[in-house]
Amino acid sequence: MTKVTVKKNGDDIYFLELDGHTGYGVEGEDIVCAGLSCLAQTAVLGIFKIAQINATFKVDETKGYLLLEIPKDISAEEREKCNIILQTALLGIADLREGYSDFIELEVIEDDVY
Repeated sequence: MTKVTVKKNGDDIYFLELDGHTGYGVEGEDIVCAGLSCLAQTAVLGIFKIAQINATFKVDETKGYLLLEIPKDISAEEREKCNIILQTALLGIADLREGYSDFIELEVIEDDVY
């Protein structure tokens, strides 16, 4: 099972973490894992290439791990771009989880500390 953790402050999503393989299918042929990975990696590309944010990014394909953390000190315009990208990714992840809830756990944490 893949655990997806999203942290946000109001509408501002600033943290995305995926941990573990879904276990839906054989490694290399797991369509649920591939779909989830595609959503997360596209969000990462959008943050770096479209929003042009130097975010914290870690990945370990062997463990099925991905971490994306948006820095606090970005402009309102950069924050808006990040929100559009990450809210869209969250919609896709939530929709995928809807159909494959035995393989994807999604936790959205409202955190006013950020």
